[in-house]
Amino acid sequence: MEEKTRSRLIVRTSVTGIVTNVLLAGVKAAVGLLAHSIAVVLDAVNNLSDALSSVVTILGAKLAGKRPDKKHPLGYGRIEYLSAMIVSALVLYAGITSLVESVKKIISPEESDYSVLSLVLIGVAVAVKIVLGRYVTAQGKKAESASLIASGKDALFDAVLSSSVLVCAVIRLTTGLALEPYVGIVISGFIIKAGIEMMLETVNDILGKRTDPELSASIKKLIVEEPGVRGAYDLFISNYGPNKDYASVHIEVPDTVTATEIDRMTRNIQARVYRETGIVMAGVGVYSYNTGDDAAARAREDVRKIALRQEGVLQFHGFYMDEETKNMRFDVVLSFDAQGADVLDEIRREVLEAYPGYTVIIAPDLDLTD
Repeated sequence: MEEKTRSRLIVRTSVTGIVTNVLLAGVKAAVGLLAHSIAVVLDAVNNLSDALSSVVTILGAKLAGKRPDKKHPLGYGRIEYLSAMIVSALVLYAGITSLVESVKKIISPEESDYSVLSLVLIGVAVAVKIVLGRYVTAQGKKAESASLIASGKDALFDAVLSSSVLVCAVIRLTTGLALEPYVGIVISGFIIKAGIEMMLETVNDILGKRTDPELSASIKKLIVEEPGVRGAYDLFISNYGPNKDYASVHIEVPDTVTATEIDRMTRNIQARVYRETGIVMAGVGVYSYNTGDDAAARAREDVRKIALRQEGVLQFHGFYMDEETKNMRFDVVLSFDAQGADVLDEIRREVLEAYPGYTVIIAPDLDLTD
């Protein structure tokens, strides 16, 4: 989806949310004040916080759409994650406020006076919130907007909250039991839980998440389909906002290819990866492998076995041996719980025992995608 189209979709959806929530807040506030119901009044306040969330989402989308400049050459896309964080904080605040007010009403109960009209209005509000929540969530997924998705989930939780208020009102009218504050505590717990989960998800986006294994595998498959490329390793994807991903990778090619051929390969790879995934392949490094050298092939297998039998070593690649200069180099992918320096020292020691006189260069790689 183009950035302008995506921004318009986010703004249009958010405006719909603002208008709907303001209208619902007005209706619920009137019902709550007339019926002397703290539950309905709090529900109205919650709708106002939802409207504020939509305003934050619009501001985030507008700021995130700013063109890159000298100060921020990769754009402002990550601002959307900050706006999603604010929305999550608003959800959390609404849940805590509801919890506090519900406890107060248990300590100091207040008589409520619901009318049939007030029950009908609350019922309509529930239906509207369900439709709004599903609509905003769907549009958020379509636009890949964390803020919209968070707002949509919040709207669906609000529908549950309003439903509980409606049920309590009916019970109050038919039996005289005042259950609103108790149900409010239960619902507050769910809202607080949702706010925390939304916030943690956004924090993960800001910190940087592990690349999806399926995406990683599909990109590597595209790369090795390029003629002359034997393997793709060390794929690293950096995210700078929704639909703004930049990546780097190492490719393994024969030691006989020329600089011109490598240039052709890397340009083809960059073009195809962007065309089929939308990811900008910002850097393509090169590993060479020995061709026409049986001794190097045997050494590669020997060293591979030495490396992979060490605890914490997940992968071995990028091997090259130069018999003339007595130089041997390769990469190992280490797990996050591996004792990196100790593992590398042990691999180097065993390789030197098998191939004395060689200079052994080992590059440790992080377990990023596989």
